[in-house]
Amino acid sequence: MQRTRGRLGLRHFNMSPPAALAMMYLVAIVVGAVLLWLPISVTEPIRPIHALFLSTSAVTVTGLSMLDVGAVFTTFGEAVLMVLMQLGGLGLMTFAVLVLSALGINVGMPSRLILRESLNQTAMNNLTVLVRIIVVIALCCEAVGVLVLSVVFVPDMGFWPGVWTALFHSVSAFNNAGLSTLPASLTAYVGDPLMNVMVTALFITGGLGFVVVGDIAQKRRFASLTLHTKLMLVGTAGLIVFGSVAFGALEWTNPGTLGGLPDTASRLWATWFQATTPRTAGFNTIDTSAMHDSTTLLTMVLMVIGGGSTSTAGGIKVTTMIVLLLATVAYFRRSRSLSVFGRSLKVEEVLKVMALVTISMFLMTVGLFLVALNHDGDFLDLMFEVTSAFATVGLSRGATAELNDFGMYVIMVVMFFGRIGPLTIGFFLATRSRPKVSYPSGQIYLG
Repeated sequence: MQRTRGRLGLRHFNMSPPAALAMMYLVAIVVGAVLLWLPISVTEPIRPIHALFLSTSAVTVTGLSMLDVGAVFTTFGEAVLMVLMQLGGLGLMTFAVLVLSALGINVGMPSRLILRESLNQTAMNNLTVLVRIIVVIALCCEAVGVLVLSVVFVPDMGFWPGVWTALFHSVSAFNNAGLSTLPASLTAYVGDPLMNVMVTALFITGGLGFVVVGDIAQKRRFASLTLHTKLMLVGTAGLIVFGSVAFGALEWTNPGTLGGLPDTASRLWATWFQATTPRTAGFNTIDTSAMHDSTTLLTMVLMVIGGGSTSTAGGIKVTTMIVLLLATVAYFRRSRSLSVFGRSLKVEEVLKVMALVTISMFLMTVGLFLVALNHDGDFLDLMFEVTSAFATVGLSRGATAELNDFGMYVIMVVMFFGRIGPLTIGFFLATRSRPKVSYPSGQIYLG
């Protein structure tokens, strides 16, 4: 009966799984906005568009905000934000399937199709098992985060306020959301070892992807890991090392960022944190607006790359970048095939990468054009903001607070497609069709 109802629902509305998934996110955003706008959620009245913007930012796990979350929202409002971040980070269908399974209700094929798109998978088998793995990993990591961060916050704020702040930041960090109840994000803890280690561990774990974490926990030997896990580990480590060295070299003497810190240890911790946070985490321990233009560009590149598939992170994904680089190297070597770690990659993978990158660049360009059309601010700041929105990072150079209503709507759309767009594209790319007519080959000149 459940499966029949599911099929009838999709047929009646003629809604594909990606469209149904997008609709679920839209509903969550609207419901979240209404809850955030209620008097019980705020200490002072806020505009509906601000509630909608913050709800979109939380559900898409972006973290951009024009409001001081800790000052404007009550405990209830902060709890709403935590739920929205958890739903958006782990996936709405993940929770839906978990509830259905707990109630003993069979998950039908339509729901499995939507879940497949939500988890960015190509196969239908073991999806419910993956859901359980996702939830267990998330809850365990967040619980550890609460315990460790409480050691940092409780001495400063008292027991219950400190534990609540630790819970909020643990959920926000693991889901790569970047929202903070502190007025200046984590800048007050720039030299705190526990904060720097725990927060980065949370968003790196969440950004690796649940499939990767599960694979590591099961096999524990690099040689036995899947190709996807190997690429994610090598790619993530490489990006962190590159980002740390580059950020430190560019900002070491900048008095507005690293150069203004009191000691070398604080500079090193800040370098580590700021090299990892652009991977869609969104927290900051230094003044982002004071970075050099070169460092700002570096940060934007890291934001666009993002984290891993089936993770809480955004961006075009690390594996996409690796396949793109492999394809480029293969072209210059005149190689007709791609291989890495003893495994070959299909041509379809390269085509998918090219489509994802092309659509991503197009969406960011259109978003930047529309924002610049109605805003006279610094162009680099606007570019940084749009990139942060699309990659669902949440880092800001201050332009978000200066946006007019039109600009906020544009950023909301960019955040939404940054979270939903790649999944939708993946669905259409996964749909194969055989051409009815074949044409003779032709030649065009490129480059």
